[in-house]
Amino acid sequence: MLKYIPLIVFFGASIENGVWAGSNYEIDIVKTSAGDLEIAFIGHGTIMFTFEGKVIHVDPYSHVADYSKLPQADLILLTHEHGDHLDLKALEILRTDKTKIILSKNCAQQVKGGIILGNGEVKTVDGLKIEAIPAYNLVHMRGDGVAYHPKGSGNGYVITFGDKKIYLAGDTENIPEMKNLKNIDYAFLPMNLPYTMTPEMVADAAKAFRPKVLYPYHYGETDPLKLVELMKDAPEVEIRIRKMP
Repeated sequence: MLKYIPLIVFFGASIENGVWAGSNYEIDIVKTSAGDLEIAFIGHGTIMFTFEGKVIHVDPYSHVADYSKLPQADLILLTHEHGDHLDLKALEILRTDKTKIILSKNCAQQVKGGIILGNGEVKTVDGLKIEAIPAYNLVHMRGDGVAYHPKGSGNGYVITFGDKKIYLAGDTENIPEMKNLKNIDYAFLPMNLPYTMTPEMVADAAKAFRPKVLYPYHYGETDPLKLVELMKDAPEVEIRIRKMP
């Protein structure tokens, strides 16, 4: 069911715990066995995590954030090579000499010095177990019949923070590999037509692998409340709507 659980919204002031001085981004706090995980909902397909004193950016996109006002990255994850997910301007601001980058093979053609993960590969980076999950289209195609996201070109990621597993699907549809996921605590599933999933596809996937909490993200003009209606018969999956158009 839909729950607007308590969250933190920061409006331009520094956070007392030193995490970051940001704008009006919503933040959820997740309790893990290794301490609090902060999830900042930046917009589009862009998430920022803070965990154990480290900052992790996923698909940073300068059209939805002024990255000069956000903390630089200890770790960056890039799902695929499209410009709204691989933004060289954002990377230039966020990347330091110590920043590690996890990325797909196609992303590595533009971003040097990263750690390439192919679909199905697993790597532990900065103490975080990261698994690359396939991300691709089955139905939605360009006018020439080529998938918006061909199989093998992009990743979703499962990141383990303490005892919590977070799945960020990237740009994908409700593929079989997604439905085979197990023990996912928090899932981010895209709902941006025609490039990713319809609400019906998101509901189909969520009912298959049953995350404890589901965040629709990268949802463009799609109404996320339609997903809430479709998930009424799966009350064990909590739907949380955040500002992620």
